Amino acid sequence: MSMCDVVTYNLMVSGLGKYGIPKQALYYYYEMVSLGIKESPSTFSSVLSICSSQDGFLRQGIQVHCRIIKLGCGSNLFIRTSLVGFYMQMGCFDLGFSLFDEMPERNLATWNLVLRGFCELGRFHELLRVYHEMKLDGVHPNGLSFCYLIRGCRNEKFFYEGKQLHCHIIKVGWARSNIFVANALVDFYSACKSLNDARKSFESIKVEDVISWNSIVSVYADCGLLFEAVELFYLMQFWGKPSIRSFVALLHLSSLNGNILFGKQIHCCVLKMGFDIGSFHVQSALIDMYGKCRYIESSVSAFESVPKKTTQICNSLMTSLLHCGIVYDVVEMYGLMVDEGIGLDEVTFSTTLKALSVSEFASMDSCRLVHCCAMKLGFGSDIAVSCSLIDAYSRCGHVQLSKKVFEQLPSPNVICFTSIINGLAQNGLGRECLQTFEAMIRKGLEPDKVTFLCVLTGCSHSGLFEEGRLIFYSMKAQYGICPAKEHFSCMVDILGRAGLLDEAEELTQKAPGRGDCVMWTSLLRSCRIYRNEIVGRRAAKALLELDPEDFSVYLQVSNFYSDIGEYESSMHIRELAIARKLTREIGRSFIEVNNPHIDWSSVQNKKTEDIRHRL
Repeated sequence: MSMCDVVTYNLMVSGLGKYGIPKQALYYYYEMVSLGIKESPSTFSSVLSICSSQDGFLRQGIQVHCRIIKLGCGSNLFIRTSLVGFYMQMGCFDLGFSLFDEMPERNLATWNLVLRGFCELGRFHELLRVYHEMKLDGVHPNGLSFCYLIRGCRNEKFFYEGKQLHCHIIKVGWARSNIFVANALVDFYSACKSLNDARKSFESIKVEDVISWNSIVSVYADCGLLFEAVELFYLMQFWGKPSIRSFVALLHLSSLNGNILFGKQIHCCVLKMGFDIGSFHVQSALIDMYGKCRYIESSVSAFESVPKKTTQICNSLMTSLLHCGIVYDVVEMYGLMVDEGIGLDEVTFSTTLKALSVSEFASMDSCRLVHCCAMKLGFGSDIAVSCSLIDAYSRCGHVQLSKKVFEQLPSPNVICFTSIINGLAQNGLGRECLQTFEAMIRKGLEPDKVTFLCVLTGCSHSGLFEEGRLIFYSMKAQYGICPAKEHFSCMVDILGRAGLLDEAEELTQKAPGRGDCVMWTSLLRSCRIYRNEIVGRRAAKALLELDPEDFSVYLQVSNFYSDIGEYESSMHIRELAIARKLTREIGRSFIEVNNPHIDWSSVQNKKTEDIRHRL
């Protein structure tokens, strides 16, 4: 064209933006400005939309904002709304809200942008406040407004507030007239695990819609209702094609149940419908399913079949390897992601640190290296990464570093407190365990089963039997938590170490299943220490009945009889184990000497003195 005006350039900019060519679109915008063609509100809206939909275009968007101010167009409602949307999309919520508050006039589109911003931030109470202000301003919400409000309730699991909103939606007539609102309600009840309400909302939708069907299949799958989920999945195929969400939910159900046969059937269905190509959500779910079912070769095969390795795909394989105990390959996978330039996120760092914390070859330097990388990429204050760091450092014996990571958390939750309590417990700092537990209670946080187990472990390792007893009995009385086998095992150990063997035996009898091998072994060990022959005989008998195929059981019982002077019985127990052809697994200890790891069980005697000298 010989002459291009503002309309022509607007068409070029918006068209190139829609087809995903942002740099070319911005080039035409700069050319338009250099030719002295004045922008229209539509120009600014298109350019800001392009900047907000692409990563790394924040600077260009700010430059456009400066030009808007220079040209005196900042008071235009259309342009101001685009600016609010731009800053919210780029994560600059405070700046977006500030621009919104300064607007003398606001339309429905502007209010919806703010509702979306608060919804994405997870600030539900502010979301409701904006909704009430919107009504006071005389602006009537539409279906999109209610979708954001319902999603806010879903994200925060505000069940009763969501039900009240549902009543209001029915009252104003949006529940039946808007399919998106109806689907949002099904999704809300699905997220809150309210099966009856989700089913009622689903059945009220007259139009066959894949979104609502996916939601209802997902809620049944998430609740572990296999047959109901499969039945709905089967019925869905009569009128349409299932989508990615249904397959992901069913594969996740297979992972939770460890049902490999069902997982393979879903995999076949995925292949038949072509969802194995191009959908990283389904590919990731397949890798995870095979890993959780401990079919690691199939998990690796599914990973290798993916043409483009994304962060989520790599994370799925890492978690699968960790679940199967192949920790060395998890660390190797982390190195591969770094070398290949694949993005790292909080799941990557958390999984790698967990692998390092349980690995026999882990070193302090490895943990520090991953920690530095997490800090550099901005994941240093992430809850999952911080908890994994606390665990990794405490397992390496560096409790002070674990405490430092914990203290830097702005708002630690129950999981964070549990991690630091566990770290202190594993290093024999029982008093500090109790102090941290009390600090957690003062913050108004409710401890869970894992928290109590960690506190009891700390009391056991530090010999705090009175404190341990109080914590154990407060579980049911004060917090309504029924102690599990693990809690009974810890308490039996605490009482045994204190020499209260009769009370320990009585507690073992009260435990679920009248005690297991761990409890009776702990009790027998205490009987050997305190020379209690009566309780020891009963513990030895119970152990042999519980696990007659474990060599270590025979060894402990044999040692007990030897300690009390019954050498014939001791030899008889050992001969019985030999006759059963039971073998003992040799223990191994790894120590770090100037970075290299040495397997102590394989070290020859002539090298022992040299290693001691180096230590």
